Amino acid sequence: MDALDKDIIACLTSDARMSVAVMARRLNVARSTVQARLERLETNGTIAGYTLRLNTAMEETRIRATILLSVEPRAQAAVLTRLRAIPQIRAAHTTSGRFDMLLRVSADTTAALDGVLDQIGDMPGVKSSESLIHLSTKIARQ
Repeated sequence: MDALDKDIIACLTSDARMSVAVMARRLNVARSTVQARLERLETNGTIAGYTLRLNTAMEETRIRATILLSVEPRAQAAVLTRLRAIPQIRAAHTTSGRFDMLLRVSADTTAALDGVLDQIGDMPGVKSSESLIHLSTKIARQ
């Protein structure tokens, strides 16, 4: 990956809907060059896909939480498989330290969040969990 590839990725990071023509003008290269680079970055898996990001106001109306999980030894793969089936789980990270996993969760209501917590707590292989409800966002970098 060279400097132009990194510049293309930076443009897409700031606006994934930016047209190839606009990107080419910003980067001072031919449109066909940008198009070829994008196709190569997609083909080789550097760009894995494009996604929707809700505006801050929309996302902040949802109930957000971080859930810390302790998982029984050798049960992590099975727990991850079950977690993937819960759409309110936005991300799952393995961690070091006292907890084995960190989950980012987003739900429409406190009742929906409570239901997700119940589902997770009832999963075979989950030893314990601790939930941290997000109150306000002070810094949000994407």
